[in-house]
Amino acid sequence: MVELIWSPTAVADIENIAEYIGRDSFKAASNQVQTFVERAKILESYPLIGSIVPELKNSDYRQLLCGRYRIIYKTESEKLIYILTVHHQSRLLKNNPVFKKQLSKKRNK
Repeated sequence: MVELIWSPTAVADIENIAEYIGRDSFKAASNQVQTFVERAKILESYPLIGSIVPELKNSDYRQLLCGRYRIIYKTESEKLIYILTVHHQSRLLKNNPVFKKQLSKKRNK
């Protein structure tokens, strides 16, 4: 079984999403957080189930779609996965702090 490690950024992303949704409904916010956790749990058994992040074109970076969000993770080994960020699909990934430098380097080449 694979160990999942949630980065501080991914945890903050979820907290921010829950806070935003919670302005209208605490129950909906709680359900969304639970959905993220349950969706990511599949990675423990199937670490390569996610698709490759198209902007990065690197098979180490994968994503699981979860409603309007992308749970983006990096496979470090057969036993270790880092969940890097939870990113809204309507936003450009190049604006996400986790990938800003990496994607700006690709654009400048």
